[in-house]
Amino acid sequence: MTNARRILLTGAAGYIGGRLFDILKQRGFKLTCLVRPFENYRRLEDGETRIVFGDALDRDSLKDVFEGVDTAFYLIHSLGSKKDFRDLDRAAAENFSQSAFEGGVRRVIYLGGLAAPDEDVSDHLKSRIETGDCLRKTGVQVIEFRASIILGSGSVSFEMIRGLVERLPVMVTPRWVRVEAQPISVDDVLSYLSAAVDLETDENRVYEIGGESRVAYMDIMKEYARRRGLKRLMLPVPFLSLKLSSYWLALVTPLYADVGRKLIEGVRSPTVVRDPAASRDFDVRPVSFAKAIENALAHEDRMFEKTPWSKLSESPAAAPKKWGGVRFGNRVAESEVRNVEAGPEKIFDIISGPGPFEGFAWRLRGWMDRMAGGPGLRRDRKAPADLRPGETLDFWRVEAWEPFKRLKLLSEMKTPGRAWLEFEATPLPDGKTRLRRTVIYDPKGLWGLAYWHLVFPLHHLVFSAMTGRVARKAEEAEKG
Repeated sequence: MTNARRILLTGAAGYIGGRLFDILKQRGFKLTCLVRPFENYRRLEDGETRIVFGDALDRDSLKDVFEGVDTAFYLIHSLGSKKDFRDLDRAAAENFSQSAFEGGVRRVIYLGGLAAPDEDVSDHLKSRIETGDCLRKTGVQVIEFRASIILGSGSVSFEMIRGLVERLPVMVTPRWVRVEAQPISVDDVLSYLSAAVDLETDENRVYEIGGESRVAYMDIMKEYARRRGLKRLMLPVPFLSLKLSSYWLALVTPLYADVGRKLIEGVRSPTVVRDPAASRDFDVRPVSFAKAIENALAHEDRMFEKTPWSKLSESPAAAPKKWGGVRFGNRVAESEVRNVEAGPEKIFDIISGPGPFEGFAWRLRGWMDRMAGGPGLRRDRKAPADLRPGETLDFWRVEAWEPFKRLKLLSEMKTPGRAWLEFEATPLPDGKTRLRRTVIYDPKGLWGLAYWHLVFPLHHLVFSAMTGRVARKAEEAEKG
């Protein structure tokens, strides 16, 4: 069923907004998504969603954005800007609120940061509080949520924790990692945001939201390490300042360094829920931080199992391509596309046949795996393999099979992590088939990451040669 109300969603190309987009669509709302021209908005185009281009810092670009909008989600911040992000955040909020008021918007729902306004907090948290104040200035109703650390695959806080724990067997832990917080699962945050659309009130509201547990960053890191089966030694020291910690973070997790430095400044004071109003007004019961981490890792596994890499690589959570391929969560991937003059059936006949993993390099790798206690290459196979999930294909096991469309294989080789090989076949109008081959790796700890980068050049050559061999044999079979 389609809900008659239209909702404006900002940040739909981002982490929270992208997941909220799917939830609101499932609820049947009509959506308008405000995006900037350079953002990856292609996944939002479904024939029903209205895509409008604009920038909250440019008041004129918001003129026609709020047409027919009942409720607007404000998920905008300037934390990654090189300029004074507090000034930018105030200007953006004032422009948005004034335009929403003039456009007749009934309600603005805003996700901010958890902090007590009367405490000595960081510039980041001050900016989050100021943004809420600016949104309320014009008279439009504002429902504001102030969240502590958000735990979910793709959130900056979670990815910083992941980066530190995965890369550092020994961690020097300053005082700030022991400051109390109330982390909340991203799923619970999304539940609050979605429920706020139907909240029965005409007044402005501010809700503090957090999970079931009050813990510190150190507890979160220890739990993440436990879930991943990593042994980590943490050495507490009293003298490592927030500024020095930010440099340490930039060295270990460079992708999140700019935003991470500002987030770290915010942990000098506790971020815990003091006002329980959210538990009274919403039917949301947040999970513990341990369950949030479990859910985040399980969510990644489900996405990778069900979603082709061609879709995942376009996701907001996918990092830009660099040495070693594309990164998504803890996983890294290397992908190659070839146009083959053969049909999908011929391509998968070759892949399931006895020869896709032939050649000296594969025999050597199989022998090395046997010596390490793995299955090696099952070279006694004479006939095409059964591609049903659970069956084997040399030293791979079939994990997903969409007949003549997609095949995903899980490696059974001995490696410091988990590895997958995926084939996707897409027929083209000219009779050719676009074949995408992707190698995905989930490194375990620092050694797993080092293994991937050390063997990356060799793996690229070997898998590229294999893709070319499959394409060539499929074309020969197509010609009879």
